[in-house]
Amino acid sequence: MAPATETSGRTGKTRDPSRRALLVGASALATAGALGAAGCSRVATASGTEGGELLDRLRAQGVVRLGIAGEIPFGYIDTDGRLTGEGPEVASVVFKRLGVGRVQPVPTEFGSLIPGLNSQQFDVVSAGMYINPERCAEVIFSEPDHQMLDAFVVKKGNPKGLHDYADVIRAKAKFATGSGYAQIAHAVEAGYSESDIVIVPDQVAGMNAVEAGRVDVFAGTSLTTREVVKKSRTTEATKAFAALVDGKPRVDGAGFAFRPAETRLRDAFNVELRKMKESGELLRVLRPFGFTKVEMTDLTTKELCRA
Repeated sequence: MAPATETSGRTGKTRDPSRRALLVGASALATAGALGAAGCSRVATASGTEGGELLDRLRAQGVVRLGIAGEIPFGYIDTDGRLTGEGPEVASVVFKRLGVGRVQPVPTEFGSLIPGLNSQQFDVVSAGMYINPERCAEVIFSEPDHQMLDAFVVKKGNPKGLHDYADVIRAKAKFATGSGYAQIAHAVEAGYSESDIVIVPDQVAGMNAVEAGRVDVFAGTSLTTREVVKKSRTTEATKAFAALVDGKPRVDGAGFAFRPAETRLRDAFNVELRKMKESGELLRVLRPFGFTKVEMTDLTTKELCRA
C-alpha cells in the first residue's frame, strides 16, 4: 500500500488509496505477477548530469520498465499474457523511436506507482495517470496524450433525465461511482452528500448496480462508461460532459510520469508524442481501446499542473 500521504485515483486527492481497476482473469493476473517479478530489483539511478542519463542507459540495455496498474484500457496484461493498453502501446511506439526496443511491465497498485517510480522500481509510469498539482510536486509528466470527461451509466431511455450532477441532485437519484474515482469529488462539489454515495469496485459493478435497480446512476469517465454498456441490454451511457469544479468546467488530462531528474528523457518522449499527435497516429494507436476524437486533447502539462 502507498503511504498515507500518497494521492490516489484520478483525482490525486488524499483519500482511500484504492483505485478503479477492471480485473483481468486469474491466469492473466498470475502472468502479470511473473512478469513483474523482475521489477522488484531497482533500476539504476540517474547521475548528477543535468537532465539525467537514464535515456542513454535505456538505449544501452534495450528495455524500459513501465509501471502499470492492471486497469483496462489504460495498462494491463491481457488473457494471453501480453502487455497492452493505452499507456504501454503509446510507450512502445515512442521508445522504439528513441532507440529502446522493448517495454517490460511492472504491475503494482495504482497508489504505489509514484512511490515505486521514485524508489527506482521502474523507469516510467504508464497507467493513464491524471496530471494535477499534487502529483506535479512529486514527479514530472509528459504532455497529456488524452483527456477525460465524465459520463453516466443509466437505464435505457434515461428515465430520470440524468445528464450532469445537477440533474442527479434535482431528481434525488441514488448515485454510485467507483472507489477513488474523481467522480466522487465532482458529485460532492455539485452538492451531493458524500455519505450517500454508493461506492462500488469498478465500472462493471456500477453497471450491474444500475441494471439491478440498486442505484439510478453510475458515474465514470466517458470512455469507461461508453465501453462497459456495450455488454448490457438494459443500460446506456449518457453524453460526455465536463463536471464543474470551483464553478468551472473540469477536463482532466493524463500522461506519463518520470522521476524529477529525468528531464532529458521526458523531453525526448514529448518530441515523439507530439509527432504522433500531429500526424493522427496517436488516435490510430488508441482507437482499439475505445478512444475517440473526444478524448484527444490540446491541454498542456503546464496548465494541468497549476489547475
